[in-house]
Amino acid sequence: MNEAPGVARDRAWTFDAVESVSRTFALSIDLLEEPVASWVCTGYLLCRIADTVEDDPTIPPGVRADILETYDAVLDPRTETGVPAFLEAVEPVRPADGGADWEVVDETARVFRVFESFPAEVDEAMRPVVREMTGGMADFLRRYDDEGGLRLRTLEELEDYCWYVAGTVGELFTNLLGCYGTAGPTPDPEDARSFALLLQLVNIAKDVRADYETENNVYLPAEWLAEEGLDHADVGDPDQVPGVARVVRRLTDHAAAYAPGARRYLDCLPEGQAMLLEAMGMPYLLALGTVRELRGRSREAVDRARTVKLRREEVEALLAEAESGLTQAELSRLAERVRAGPYHRSDLSVR
Repeated sequence: MNEAPGVARDRAWTFDAVESVSRTFALSIDLLEEPVASWVCTGYLLCRIADTVEDDPTIPPGVRADILETYDAVLDPRTETGVPAFLEAVEPVRPADGGADWEVVDETARVFRVFESFPAEVDEAMRPVVREMTGGMADFLRRYDDEGGLRLRTLEELEDYCWYVAGTVGELFTNLLGCYGTAGPTPDPEDARSFALLLQLVNIAKDVRADYETENNVYLPAEWLAEEGLDHADVGDPDQVPGVARVVRRLTDHAAAYAPGARRYLDCLPEGQAMLLEAMGMPYLLALGTVRELRGRSREAVDRARTVKLRREEVEALLAEAESGLTQAELSRLAERVRAGPYHRSDLSVR
């Protein structure tokens, strides 16, 4: 990759930055070959900057929406708004100890320098998608400005939200595959949507307690809670854990119903080309494993934050499979094994 030394340093930093904010996503990026790896890494950080602002409960929702709209203006090539304007909007409300996520926000200029070094077709594949995410987030924040946090009402609203925060990321990846010129068939948009909904709905189900405690957000639909005689406030009530857990289990089953469409999406990825199948197959397998865990541990997801997740040993065993290369048949075999129970290192010899 031919680029100026400063951009080369910034590009190397983007990989470290992704590792610092999302080890799970970093696993997928590490499986990709260049130039797709750099494109996806930078695209993810552009999305993560917006997500960090959207998620921070210390900032009033309306202020977060204002900041996101400034960020959207930076992304809009028709305006003269630059990164300094975005950072100026952030500065008065930036948390003093925001951790790695806010450190990435501080380095927005570095992310944009790498982004602007890409070919025009990559820019065109990424910019509208990040703007769609940013605009959707701002809309939801304004919708719930008076609540102090998101309190989603219906399943339809939940899936709309999932599209903005996760489906757009999938759309970005699909667009970048087009820039790379993959040999596979074009994915059906509904299957791409299924892939995104599987991943994001599973994340919402497993993080229900953490989202409530750290972000003041409740994504479980009010209509489903009401069927259990509950409302959003009951997510934090220890006496209501059984009822909330039934809603989490229902959401888990709903997420799992998108798995067939997600698999069809992966069917469109070529084998042995830039490690694309391996990179996208990995989050799919982790989602299937998390569904398996949630079905037996939904009460734990409600009772204690961040307790329902795959053991490190299972993640490492799956990563070893991906790193050695996957065929479509091997991905299907792994999916069935993960659904049945935790995947172990000893299973590697079964291949």
